[in-house]
Amino acid sequence: MSALKRVKTPDSPLHRRGGGGEAKKKKPAKKTGNNFFMRVYVVARKIPRGRVTSYGAIAKYLGAGKSSRMVGWAMNNAGSVLPPVPAHRVVNRIGLLTGQHHFAYPGQMQELLENEGIKVLHNKVKDFEELFWNPMQELKPFK
Repeated sequence: MSALKRVKTPDSPLHRRGGGGEAKKKKPAKKTGNNFFMRVYVVARKIPRGRVTSYGAIAKYLGAGKSSRMVGWAMNNAGSVLPPVPAHRVVNRIGLLTGQHHFAYPGQMQELLENEGIKVLHNKVKDFEELFWNPMQELKPFK
């Protein structure tokens, strides 16, 4: 009995995101209170103008301390969500603009931060520790 093995190549349908077929349009996250992405958006919308937080800080606040990548995925999908989510205010744990490549054009994340008075130098928030907004300290416990 011989079996053919399917191999992923850059031009094969298996290589494309989702396993094949046409590329799927982004869909807004479900609007239920239990959806992790929606909980991330609720927290992100509370980040004050001129302040930043980290993916990990949001994850920890939501009781999912090891889920900072999930917070990043939520920020990646934030462009399709209403009301708008200030995803530009969420950076990595040392202040790097690691999500900048998900914005409409290069430099948009930095531009949005600078419009709020946040200085960015070499893709990193200057004075990150002073501008850091910690949801664990600023918000009531999440339920």
